[in-house]
Amino acid sequence: MAEVKVGKNETLDSAIRRFKKQCSRAGVLAEVRKREHYEKPSVKRKKKSEAARKKKRFY
Repeated sequence: MAEVKVGKNETLDSAIRRFKKQCSRAGVLAEVRKREHYEKPSVKRKKKSEAARKKKRFY
């Protein structure tokens, strides 16, 4: 979980900006979108194999 402590001379806007940056680096939003709906194991396997195929074709 991203955590930001606001300094004495720091504005709230800059603290929010730092928090958003930490969240994006940690992949929080991507994880939330991924877990938004239940995904059957068969669908997970299919997506995983498609991603591997796409990656292999790229290189």
